[in-house]
Amino acid sequence: MRSWAALPTGKVVRLEGAGPLPAVLDSLPGEAPAILTCAAPEARSPKALVAAVLDELDATVLGLFPAWLPEAGGIDGPGGAGPAAVRALALRTAATTAHFGPFLAELAERALRARPGPFPEPRTSRSTTSLPSWSPEVRPSRFPPEVRAAGLTRALAAGRSRAGASLLFEVPDGLSPRGQEILVAAGEWLAHRARLSVWLAGPLPAVDHLETVRAPGPNGQPPTPRRSGGPPVTGRPPVAGRPHPASAAERALESALSGCGWAAGRAWNQTVRPSVLASPVRADLVWQDDRCVVEVDGPEHRGPDAFAGDRARDVRLQIAGYAVLRFTDAQVLTDPQAVVRHIELFLRNRRASEEG
Repeated sequence: MRSWAALPTGKVVRLEGAGPLPAVLDSLPGEAPAILTCAAPEARSPKALVAAVLDELDATVLGLFPAWLPEAGGIDGPGGAGPAAVRALALRTAATTAHFGPFLAELAERALRARPGPFPEPRTSRSTTSLPSWSPEVRPSRFPPEVRAAGLTRALAAGRSRAGASLLFEVPDGLSPRGQEILVAAGEWLAHRARLSVWLAGPLPAVDHLETVRAPGPNGQPPTPRRSGGPPVTGRPPVAGRPHPASAAERALESALSGCGWAAGRAWNQTVRPSVLASPVRADLVWQDDRCVVEVDGPEHRGPDAFAGDRARDVRLQIAGYAVLRFTDAQVLTDPQAVVRHIELFLRNRRASEEG
């Protein structure tokens, strides 16, 4: 069976036989490239689609920081000498790698400014707001698309500790012939400029010149989907609107929330789309009107790849205006009321700020 590392690079191909993409991507072997998945929208032009992809790639890479610049992990935040220090570190790193120094330095400073703060202990005073921070100082990159494409691809691969990177478009049923042509043209630009592997998964009846390759399975075996708050799940998928049947932590949290009037409007196991281009994200618990996502993380979230992927996803949601509160299943099962108090503090402060 062809390995993930042997799939064509630097070109656009149609990928078939991947199976359920979330399950496949959650269990990729070490030789696979770093993969960014995107939904394929009806774009007005290849240029517009490329711009949207670069923005999505940018948000993902910001969320992976400092994995692609590990020595920056000790720099606490954008105050004081932080930006100068992280830029100098990026330039030193670029001098001995394939990174372009000026772009990596800008990217590192932007990532430092985008880093969310820690979730604090709840305060008893309503006059003091202590919430997860999302810095408003994150500026768009000043570099042209060609430089961004190549630089972000290198950073994505480095952040995932992979040899390369790929872009996987999920092509929906009903994408117009013009939309299919725009998708392929944008993919060819990205493949050429960034040396990305661009894979298109889905129907493309209007395009007949693409090579078709069959997707490998992870380690040659069918993927086993995993689910937060419990062991691997094979026959009990999540049910929209209810806690997962295999997650004791989700059930315990729902029990603790059920008597709280302020918790009205919550929905379990919903899909959230951070942007038009982005693939949907399954959220454990969401208050859509308040744009608040709560995640209950089981042991499978604690490996380095899963940890980095969770943070990248959090950044995409935060850029779209969502707050993301994460708790371990042990926290929920040990002291569900403490978790509930944290959520209540956040929601009450957010609602008060919107009313004011």
